[in-house]
Amino acid sequence: MADRSFFHALETLELVCRLGSMHKAAARLNVSPPAITRAIRLLEDDVGAALMDRSTKPARPTEAGERLARATRNGLALIEDTIADIRAENSSNDRHVTLACTIGMATYWLMPRLPDFYAKHPSITVNVQAPPLDRPVLSRGIDIALRYGTGDWQEGETIKLFDERICPVGRPDVIERALKEGGLSEAWLIDVRSTAQHWLGWSDYLRASGETFKPEGEVFDNYIQAVQATLDGRGLMLGWKSITSEHVSDGTFASWPGGDKDFGTAYFISSSKTGAMKEAARSFVAWAVDVAREH
Repeated sequence: MADRSFFHALETLELVCRLGSMHKAAARLNVSPPAITRAIRLLEDDVGAALMDRSTKPARPTEAGERLARATRNGLALIEDTIADIRAENSSNDRHVTLACTIGMATYWLMPRLPDFYAKHPSITVNVQAPPLDRPVLSRGIDIALRYGTGDWQEGETIKLFDERICPVGRPDVIERALKEGGLSEAWLIDVRSTAQHWLGWSDYLRASGETFKPEGEVFDNYIQAVQATLDGRGLMLGWKSITSEHVSDGTFASWPGGDKDFGTAYFISSSKTGAMKEAARSFVAWAVDVAREH
């Protein structure tokens, strides 16, 4: 069998197995049912085994037919993925950058600064994705990830942007009232927790501060909700440099006196293999590093 006919027959068998009927496969390919039958018989002659059980009506794939169809399906998927990778690796002139980061990082650090990037690189578009588990990774299709941690990731090229520091923050009047009433142990504490939590919470902070009381307050699953609750004056939250520094600078929030702590963590920017090859992604990384150093 010629190579082209062989691969056509493999695709035909895969379609028959997927749709469950030769007639449905014929309709999908816009050919006659006998053409489907001929293609599969040629394939059976080539592999030396029955691929369809014709003792049933309609004919059904044999175990060998299912195996070959499954291998064909997996092979086609691999080919499609490989073509996508090759296209991505050779799209150095692509003017789109896909970036992953947490919702908090996107809202409070990245988005306010993006206009500056667009002013300097007007032909580049940045697509921002916030993963549902709030843990950015360099998965397929992601050029860049802004990630919090200690920088010990194995994949991609990673550069530190800035050290992250933590300090309780709240509206000035809430801070003042908490100080008068007995300190953090008497304050209503707003926490952020999730099943995929990879950041420090109030329990970690209090333990590092030598406090033994159990925190009481509200719990949210993302920082946007926590920040809004703090803005509403409902309590104190752990302020992260990347998230609450602007609110502290403009006086909306006040910091807890002497509460600043360094837990050895930082924010990093990582480039995927394909991202590192894209001019647009390299431009974004260089810009982010400059902005982080300026601030």
